[in-house]
Amino acid sequence: MNGRKKVAFYTLGCKLNFSETSTIARKFNDEGFDRVDFKENADIYVINTCSVTENADKRFKTIVRQAQKVNPEAFVAAVGCYAQLKPEELAAVDGVDLVLGATEKFKITDYINDLSKNDFGEVHSCEIEDADFYVGSYSIGDRTRAFLKVQDGCDYKCTYCTIPLARGISRSDTMKNVLQNAKEISEKGIKEIVLTGVNIGDYGKGEFGNKKHEHTFLDLVSELDKVEGIERLRISSIEPNLLKNETIELVSKSRAFVPHFHIPLQSGSNILLKKMKRRYMSELYTDRVSKIKEVMPHACVGVDVIVGFPGETDEIFLETYNYLKELDISYLHVFTYSERDNTEAANFADVVPKNLRAKRSKMLRGLSVKKRRAYYENQLDSTRTVLFEGENKEGYIHGFTENYVKVKSPWNPELVNTIHKVILTRIDDDGLVRFDFIN
Repeated sequence: MNGRKKVAFYTLGCKLNFSETSTIARKFNDEGFDRVDFKENADIYVINTCSVTENADKRFKTIVRQAQKVNPEAFVAAVGCYAQLKPEELAAVDGVDLVLGATEKFKITDYINDLSKNDFGEVHSCEIEDADFYVGSYSIGDRTRAFLKVQDGCDYKCTYCTIPLARGISRSDTMKNVLQNAKEISEKGIKEIVLTGVNIGDYGKGEFGNKKHEHTFLDLVSELDKVEGIERLRISSIEPNLLKNETIELVSKSRAFVPHFHIPLQSGSNILLKKMKRRYMSELYTDRVSKIKEVMPHACVGVDVIVGFPGETDEIFLETYNYLKELDISYLHVFTYSERDNTEAANFADVVPKNLRAKRSKMLRGLSVKKRRAYYENQLDSTRTVLFEGENKEGYIHGFTENYVKVKSPWNPELVNTIHKVILTRIDDDGLVRFDFIN
């Protein structure tokens, strides 16, 4: 038996959190720890938290209990957004020993000295104004794709959102660093990089620790497109007002960027968009989708939408529903609005009852299923490239085309992390697409 201590990680929330967990895990590795699965016995359990929905708060307690079940003596640390927003609340959870805020989480190994259990969780959290420096990170969760963080924080003041409170001001990695990380990833044989951040279209801001801009998101995209060895680049989620025509044009002619955009809408009603303090109206959103479809008719467009925001009457909800029904999009991510402390919207009148929020959410999820189905049908008989994933799912291997159609084929380990040309032939009973190889 080696005497090395073991550490396990659990990540809640977004792709950005996954990339940061990976970076923190590499720190532990450098300090002589072995990483094990969260279900296994470890000396330290690190939980990277999320604050976007109420559910994330509840799940935190469950995850702490899971860790304690495996090893009641283990040291439990909480980091991430919820740890920044409600450090005392997390520290009070039975079994939690350490809570680190936004600036401290990357220095976690400095705080873990003797690993003895604390009677109360010890809190190190900064004033969020101090979170003004940038820590680059990337995650290699599986062998097929990596999440590369290029930006952190947000200067927007959307009335429902706690992210600026949890992550601080908008700031970016230097171009040099991003390109270096991208090269490192490609040298590990990973075929696809997903760019992530809190507000990635804002890239460039704070690149030098101040607001001075040298680079823009367009510069970043054009430089990354030149990095050799990366076969696919995907933009995770980008605000409609920051997705410029030039970027859309560049993706359409790009070597590596794939025709897939995920663009938050939040509401199809201009009345609600104003209440949310979003930085666009629905007309601009329509314009972005039209532009994408004009230069890339086969592109996949995903949409974030919030239901049940204060003031969402039946008419306003139907306005959003019908707007999305008519729009040429491929799928929806539906979020049910939940009140968050210290946000403006938490004090708004005209609160939508929870049962109504749930009903509307169900309607939009149903619409998403139809949209995805129509999009997949539209792609049948087309020639695409598929990157195959690494898991045997009940005798099948799954993969994604460049334009985000999910496909399946009987399990064949030789296909893992390879890219093949295929022709999409039919939709299976489970909604996934079958194909024929093109030799």
